[in-house]
Amino acid sequence: MIQPHGGKLVDRTLKGKKKDEALARAGRLSRLVVDSELISDLENIATGVYSPLEGFLGEADFRSVLETSRLSSDIPWTIPIVLDVDRKTADKLKTGEEVLLAAEDGRPVAILHLDEKYSYDKGETAEKIFGTRDPAHPGVAKVLGMKDDLLAGPIDLIQVTPTPFDRWKLTPKETRVLFEAKGWRTVVGFQTRNTPHIGHEYVQKAALTFTDGLFINPVIGRKKKGDFKDEVILASYEEAIRGYYIKERTVMAILQMEMRYAGPREAIHHAILRKNFGCTHIIIGRDHAGVGSYYPPFAAQDIFADFPDLGIVPMFFRSFSYCRTCGSVVNEKVCPHPPADHIQFSGTKIRDLLVKGECPPPELMRPEVARVIMAFKEPFNE
Repeated sequence: MIQPHGGKLVDRTLKGKKKDEALARAGRLSRLVVDSELISDLENIATGVYSPLEGFLGEADFRSVLETSRLSSDIPWTIPIVLDVDRKTADKLKTGEEVLLAAEDGRPVAILHLDEKYSYDKGETAEKIFGTRDPAHPGVAKVLGMKDDLLAGPIDLIQVTPTPFDRWKLTPKETRVLFEAKGWRTVVGFQTRNTPHIGHEYVQKAALTFTDGLFINPVIGRKKKGDFKDEVILASYEEAIRGYYIKERTVMAILQMEMRYAGPREAIHHAILRKNFGCTHIIIGRDHAGVGSYYPPFAAQDIFADFPDLGIVPMFFRSFSYCRTCGSVVNEKVCPHPPADHIQFSGTKIRDLLVKGECPPPELMRPEVARVIMAFKEPFNE
């Protein structure tokens, strides 16, 4: 089994007596209310998805990630995981104290062992992560809207937050046990924020040809306007897997995390997280984790050359389409026919057809999958 990122799978979930003790003292601690995105980050830290992180980044690691795409220990890490607060709140808190992190309904979620408080430049942070300061970029807009100070330190998770998608949740510890029980020595991960079309099926099955198992890992959480809703993604994938995938070779579980749309940096981040789940390979397609025209089409593939020590093998798919003459999905290495013979896998075109209530042609999407999507009254985020 592949080693977790940094060599150790982090587990900071309180259990038994330690959990009871934390709940007993929760009412006496300073309290911060955190939103659903931060709760997802807390759970990902505690269950090892974000290994080797044990909490929110301190200033040295934060600066190092921005400047070098590595932690101060030189371990690759590209997306800062931070907890932002307003200056007034930061001034009230003292380093060395425990801080209760609570959900918006008041339920205790985690304890932060506060090691550091520090300020940061939002514009610089956005530019380092996203390569732009344009507030039209959804990731930039999120950073520019953050509060002025950051809190750092290890966390202990008191309890997992229930979601409507719990039946698809697996922790890295659980996926690793599952992959081993299946006898999978090599596992390819597939990151997605979309419903499956024939092009996705093609790259997944092509990658599976060279590995023992396929791990379909949809991102569930905040996404931009126009993206498919979480429940639509999961229902459509269930339908596709039911009809067209070998069950013994396929596992689907969710990754509860917001999309940052950071293009190349997020491609590395996605690879690290799938490595922690136990994947030995990850599929990286054209414009992975991109948005608009902020990144060159293959920047998310090219960046892997800067991380020879990443520890997971990227599988690059540069372009593919449906060729009418070949009668199948092809790529530029295998098909001799001109562009006029090809149907491109355009997400915009597929969305437009679905919005009109029209089933995309079977060369683009399985009819059963299209019907599942169209059964939802509002399949897209508003």
